[in-house]
Amino acid sequence: MPSQEKIRVLIVDDNADTRENIRRILQFDLSIEVVGEASSGTEALEQAYHTKADVIIIDINMPGMDGITATEIIRKKVPHSQVIFLSVQNDPMYMRRAMRAGASDYLIKPPSIDDLTAAIHRAGETAALEKNRSTAPYVMTGGLGGAAGIMSMQTPGKIVLVYSPKGGTGCTTIATNLSVALKEISDTKKVILIDADLQYGDVPVFFNEQVRKTILDLSSRVDDLDAEVVEEVVKTHTATGIGILPSPPKIEIAEKIDPEQFGKLLKYLTNLYAYVVVDTSSYLSDVVSAAIDNASIILLVTTQEIPSIKNLNVFLTLADASSIAKDRIVLVVNKYDRRLAITAERIAESLRQPVIGMIPYEEKAINSSINRGVPLIVENKNHPISKSIQSLADNVKNQLIKLDSTEIPVRS
Repeated sequence: MPSQEKIRVLIVDDNADTRENIRRILQFDLSIEVVGEASSGTEALEQAYHTKADVIIIDINMPGMDGITATEIIRKKVPHSQVIFLSVQNDPMYMRRAMRAGASDYLIKPPSIDDLTAAIHRAGETAALEKNRSTAPYVMTGGLGGAAGIMSMQTPGKIVLVYSPKGGTGCTTIATNLSVALKEISDTKKVILIDADLQYGDVPVFFNEQVRKTILDLSSRVDDLDAEVVEEVVKTHTATGIGILPSPPKIEIAEKIDPEQFGKLLKYLTNLYAYVVVDTSSYLSDVVSAAIDNASIILLVTTQEIPSIKNLNVFLTLADASSIAKDRIVLVVNKYDRRLAITAERIAESLRQPVIGMIPYEEKAINSSINRGVPLIVENKNHPISKSIQSLADNVKNQLIKLDSTEIPVRS
């Protein structure tokens, strides 16, 4: 963040003395400017929208709308604003709920001056990155042979890989619903879902779409692509606007897809789409390995079953040996049942990786959604599964921003 640009801070707490104490602490940091105060979650929504604060310091427990509910709304209405929670609750449950709501930090009351200002500066840097991303200049890019140019972001899009080394964990369900959620929070509204399960992929079925052209139509000519060719091949789902790039209909055709060409295709598509979501098979084929190598972030999906967790442990060992940065890997627990003894906390502790998403178990709703070809998040945004997917999309976006800010390299 440029030195002349101050970090704009909004303070939200129902206790006037607490707000005043925070204001006094911050007045000694000349790079921070307090632009407003609010005493409730509802008032915080108004102040966040009008002040466009870079950082919002908010208490969790307030009368009426609590801080977590307010944060969920703020992160959608003012996407660049970063939220720091202040709470007397030193409880992992509260911390997890805060992070799922999109918080950038969680501090225990009363915070030290150093801890608070350091958190504000970290959040301010992320806010600056978000603002720069949303106002990034557009450039004309075209293909070879004089093809017409298209408008695309200078900043490349992100490749989000949904993967599990154990079959039956629900990767395709997550990938389809997550694609819709990412589109809703994407400034450019450009999202493509690639079915990289080359033998038994069924992404089009989840959208009730019939397609003719597949990955092979693009990967086989990846060195000669332009936007017009991509548009001709990619199927656009009418209801959501999601681009769908399916796997070939026959196994013998799928074998023609070259892993190197597939990796190049993923990179090319980041020039056209804000998010390139890749659904894969559990089998670690050369094509899946190419997707892993090129992924900006890897959503590693598990259930609460021992075989699934065991396979994840094997994969994480392999990832560590392959020098894949741990920050690029995030755990998602699907079909989550709170009644089971294997909790998300135990899974995270066992695998030494934080869990950023828990998708509740409700087989009837998912099966009905799949059979009708309508993603649940489209049909019912208020369903617990839909809300968990929306939270996961926010967490994915936040993690990608953090990766950008720390400049963690992606292996090629």
